[in-house]
Amino acid sequence: MSDHALFFSSADALTDFGAALGAKLRLGDVITLTGGLGAGKTTLARGLLRGLGHEGDVPSPTFAILQGYEPPETRLPVGHVDLYRIEDTGDLGELGLDEWLEDGALAIEWPDRLAGRYDAIALALQIDILADGTRRLTARVPRVWESRWPVT
Repeated sequence: MSDHALFFSSADALTDFGAALGAKLRLGDVITLTGGLGAGKTTLARGLLRGLGHEGDVPSPTFAILQGYEPPETRLPVGHVDLYRIEDTGDLGELGLDEWLEDGALAIEWPDRLAGRYDAIALALQIDILADGTRRLTARVPRVWESRWPVT
């Protein structure tokens, strides 16, 4: 695995990056999104869904925990997951994450709740807000993503 850093000066730029990422998404892919509240995790996920062809609203799944998108509204099934409210990892089984990966992909916010699950295969994206408001995205790129990285 290798690490890469990218910088984004606006939410639109982060959304555009997400769209480019969505265009490269394949069945079985996991993308994890880490960062503080307001860092841009959901903004990037919205772009990802746009890159998969979704044209409608993309609400934050904070309260639903998992919001699914399937063809024809997206090119492939994708589960947008927000684990912020998960306190007991035993509750993860009820979400059916592995089932999503059989026929689709996952974008997971707050992946620390997974206790390392998917670490070996996940494109792990950490978003930090710098002092000037710029977002720094650090990507841990696993072997399954190396041929698709960098995303442009």
